[in-house]
Amino acid sequence: MVLVLVVISALCFLGLIFHFPEAAAVIWVLTLETSPDAWLAQLIGGHETIIALVKASGIGLAAMLAIRQGLRWDRFNPAFAFAAMFLIGLMHGLYPGLTPLDSLRSLIGSTAPFLFSFVRLPRNIIRAVIRAAIWGPLCTIGFGALLVLAGLGHMYVVEQGALRLGASGEPPFLAGFALIGIYAGLMESLAAPGIGDALMVAVNLAIILLTGARVPLFLAALNILAVLVMQRRIYLLALAGALGCVVILFAKGLTFIRVVGLTELGEAANLSNRGLVWPYFQKALLASPVFGWGVGAGKVIIPITSILSGIIGTNAAHDEYLRIGAEGGFFGLALLIGLITLWALHGTANLPRPQRWLMRLIFISFAVHSTTDNTLIATTSSVFFLWVSCIFASAENGTTPAA
Repeated sequence: MVLVLVVISALCFLGLIFHFPEAAAVIWVLTLETSPDAWLAQLIGGHETIIALVKASGIGLAAMLAIRQGLRWDRFNPAFAFAAMFLIGLMHGLYPGLTPLDSLRSLIGSTAPFLFSFVRLPRNIIRAVIRAAIWGPLCTIGFGALLVLAGLGHMYVVEQGALRLGASGEPPFLAGFALIGIYAGLMESLAAPGIGDALMVAVNLAIILLTGARVPLFLAALNILAVLVMQRRIYLLALAGALGCVVILFAKGLTFIRVVGLTELGEAANLSNRGLVWPYFQKALLASPVFGWGVGAGKVIIPITSILSGIIGTNAAHDEYLRIGAEGGFFGLALLIGLITLWALHGTANLPRPQRWLMRLIFISFAVHSTTDNTLIATTSSVFFLWVSCIFASAENGTTPAA
């Protein structure tokens, strides 16, 4: 009976997606951004199960869109790299403790964010996803406030004497979603300059600042400056410089903001215990440098039950190059980097020149971000690559993202 109920519920869910694809896409993006794996897991447990269900719902959304709109061939899709690493891992041998079934589950999770690029995305879905990406972080803050009012959460965490905004999730994830919102807002501003998108870029920048995430803040500032230069808005560049000078002058009174406080205290390295984690992944990579240990090895190199994982609260690599290297070796890492590069170049080829160069800068920013964060396996990747697929689809259709 339980199995029958699950199947019936799944069919009803897929039917709703099929008939209301635009609403389903928006709801899925906002669900990811509100981080149910954080706030819901605190209420009922099952952190990994919640993540799996959310990703499964994304696969269902892609499948229903494919049935409704049709498929397209995407020859440079990065999902092919993970498929190759999975097959090579089975032939080469998996990391001790990693089963073929676990590797298959990791393969599904790794490829899921890229599946939307195999779907013919219509204009209404593209517009809905772009809007959801821009407004999602602000919606997350509103949802987090509702949880606080209900006594089910807290908006901030205190870390090393500084406040970090997390809303309904965790500060690094909120910063990641806000960074995507800035990318989306900047693309919109290049396609059709308007005060609304500029304001939302400013809002998402403020959110990143309040989360205390340094790399996202740097990348956001870099891309904003690039757009201002492309638009030749010198007065805004001057204003940004003036605001920067004000922050420096009053830094002593702004140490409650994490990025300022770390500068004042000189505590800017190894804050996520990366120095403790990286040696384990480096050792695994050196033990099998050519082909690695199979997709999913990154989850068992440091067991979730280990003392180190219990102390620092995670077993993640905090460096996608090390994780992919450990899972696919230098061959898998080169294959993935090569496919993502070709995917970006091909997908942006038909965009107007300013948007084309901004998207390529965004991919470079993503590559930089991957040196310190789990950009390919975190829930932020699902929103990022869905948004990328929408931009590529708009280019392929011969329309600008804001058209």
